[in-house]
This record gives sequence, C-alpha cells and structure tokens, in this order.
Amino acid sequence: MRAVDIIAHKRDGGALDRDAIAAFVEGAARGTWPDYQLAALLMAIVLRGMDAEETWALTEAMRDSGDRVDLSDVAGTTVGKHSTGGVGDKVSIIAAPLAAACGVVVPKMSGRGLGHTGGTLDKLESIPGFRIHLDVAEFKAILRDVGTCIIGQTASLAPADKALYALRDVTATTESLPLVASSVMSKKLAEGSSALVLDVKCGDGALVRERPVARRLAQTMVDIGRRAGVRTEALVTAMDAPLGRAVGNALEVAECLDVLEGGGPADVRDVAARVAGRMLVLGGVASGDAAAAEQVARVLASGAARERLARMVERQGGDPRVLDDRSRLPRAPSVQVLPAPHDGFVTATQARPIGRATVALGAGRAEAGDRIDHAVGVVLQARVGDRVSRGQPLVELHHREGRGLDEALALCRQACAIGGVPPPPGPLLLDEVR
Repeated sequence: MRAVDIIAHKRDGGALDRDAIAAFVEGAARGTWPDYQLAALLMAIVLRGMDAEETWALTEAMRDSGDRVDLSDVAGTTVGKHSTGGVGDKVSIIAAPLAAACGVVVPKMSGRGLGHTGGTLDKLESIPGFRIHLDVAEFKAILRDVGTCIIGQTASLAPADKALYALRDVTATTESLPLVASSVMSKKLAEGSSALVLDVKCGDGALVRERPVARRLAQTMVDIGRRAGVRTEALVTAMDAPLGRAVGNALEVAECLDVLEGGGPADVRDVAARVAGRMLVLGGVASGDAAAAEQVARVLASGAARERLARMVERQGGDPRVLDDRSRLPRAPSVQVLPAPHDGFVTATQARPIGRATVALGAGRAEAGDRIDHAVGVVLQARVGDRVSRGQPLVELHHREGRGLDEALALCRQACAIGGVPPPPGPLLLDEVR
C-alpha cells in the first residue's frame, strides 16, 4: 500500500481502513515514511477528519507500535492523569503528588510543549538535574517508593505517537480532534494505568476553543478508554485566560511550589484539587467528591504533598534544594514591564497571545529542534477583574538579551484589555464526562 495512495484517499474525503492506518503508523514508528508524507497525511486528517472507527484504529495502532507498561506488580490502584494542554497549565506537577500523598499511585508520561501551549516535561527540566528519560524498571521502582513518577515517553512506548507529536507541533496540525484523542489515549493506554482522569482545556488558549467541541473530544477519549477497559472520565476546564499568573517553565515550577505550600493562585489550586479529587474517587480511596476534597485539603495543609514532590525530584536526579530556595531555578537576566495604558478594570487576558509571547521569548519551540530557554516567560501582575491604574504593571516579561521581546510585548498588549466595568467571574469547571 503506497503512502501517496493513502494520502490521496484521505485528501479526497475517504475513510481509512485498518490496513492503511497500520501502514501510516508503522511508517512513523520505523521512519519508513519521510516527514513530508507523514505531514501530508496529518494535514489531510485535519481537513477531512476521522470517524469513530478510524480514531479507535489509530489509537490502537499507536498504542501497539511499541511496548506497553505492565504495572500489575506495583501495589495499589494506578490512576493516570492527562491534560490536553493550555497556557500556564501546570496542574500535573501539583495533582500527581497530591493524589500520591492520599494513597493513589500516579504513573505519568508527559509531553513537551505543543504550539503555544506549555509542556510538563519542559517545566520539570527547569529543575537542575531532573531526568525525564528513565527506563521502565526505574519508573516502576519510583512508583513503588514515592507513589508518583513523571517521565517522558520511552523510546519503546508509542513511538509512532512520539514521531507524529513532534511533527504536529511544527506543521500547524495540532488542532484536530481525532489526532488529539488518539495521541493522548495511545500514550495513556500504553502507560498501564487502571483508571484515568482527563483535563480537557477549552477556550482561547486551548487546542479546542468551543465548548461543544471540547465536550465531543472529552466524550471521544472517555469512549476510547471504556473500549480499552480503562475506567476513564474527563473534566472540561476553562482556558480563555492563562491558568495562574506564571507562564514559562521555571516560573511555573515556582508557582507549583507556592501552591503545594498552601499559597499560589486560587484558580491553579482549585483545578489541581478537583483533578486530584477525581483521581482519588476513581482509585477507590475516597467515597465521593466531598471526601476526596477533605483528603486533598489535609495533605496540602500538612505538607505531605510537597514532600512527595521533593522525593520524586530527588529520585529523578533533580536538585531538591529548589523547594526551599527558588533562586536555584533558572532566572532570566532581564525583566521588562508592560504598564496599564489607563485606569480601569482588566476585562480580558487572552491566553493564546500570552502563550505565543512566551514562545517568542524562547520558552517554547518554533521549530522541532529549537532549544528551550527554561528561565524566560511571562508573569501576569494583574488578572481579569483586577482594578488597575495608569502605569501600573500589567505583565512582566522575563527575557534574555531582548530575544523576541518586541514581538512578545506586542502580543501581550493584544492580550490585555481594560474597561470601565469588571466582568463577572466565569466558572473554571465547564463540563464533566463520566
């Protein structure tokens, strides 16, 4: 079956059978399809879509393109967590130790930044020495001892997805429901968890902007999980504005530490606690949402969740001293302030241009081989609903020698709106699929 015939069939609106999808996935995993043909079929899928059977076949093929982790010898209930990606979304770094401190085992294979959205791996790698590349034996050993471990995809786990994920980041093919669903679920099913909580972001800064589409994506992934025998549910959470104040790798890690110490922005705390709570319910250590919320609040207040993160960082080669001394995280040499142009209330801080601003500064990738600058990023000094005076700092841009600063400033100006009346607060939790 020739690659060009498969591409043409999908380009013309045809459904791909299992053999065609298997050829595509094998070509990605083994490198027998060149990047230009992989990218061509990805674009055809973006434009023409996939039905439920195609999406399931793609998920299965990517899951089976490599090894699958067997966690049956790890004591306790294993519950995975995944986010579809957003601006300032650092929830995994908080929710995983929260759930682990409550007695759930949290295996987590994460991704890098995709487009204007950040990646958990890039954030964790801002901790000096932190290792994301572990073999399965070490991954399982840390799960047994600590209760959670966050790593990158091993070379042998869903290798087709790893290749396609990198291509999607640089070919404008990130925003496709079947590609997102199959990418997420192939990794999660290969990861070996017995249950899974998904955080589907919806809004300006998410891969999916419209709530009905986010609901459809959530339902698609929950259906895939059920079909694969994994208890799966999804939360749909708001992503019109960045989550929290910090956007950028080391800046976000510092904000995670603030939350685990009982502080930090309320929206980050709320989403992380909600996600962790559902992980407890699916893991069978809490009888319902109220009991889960009590357990999460208790381990947050006691410092037990922070201690779990410290142990995970140390076991993965990171410098645990960053938890007590934020100055050990990378710091940008320069900070530029964007002031409020006039008095009023912040009526919008659009997530997408803020995310693009951090990429311009060097916190994300414009091309697959770009190096991440872990120190740079954006900190929101005023958020939606805040009253500001003319000249008051709206945004801090942490930059290195002015790289991308003019573009980032323009994007931040575009993102921030000031009006005469504060907007009503919107909900963080938009929908649930159980």
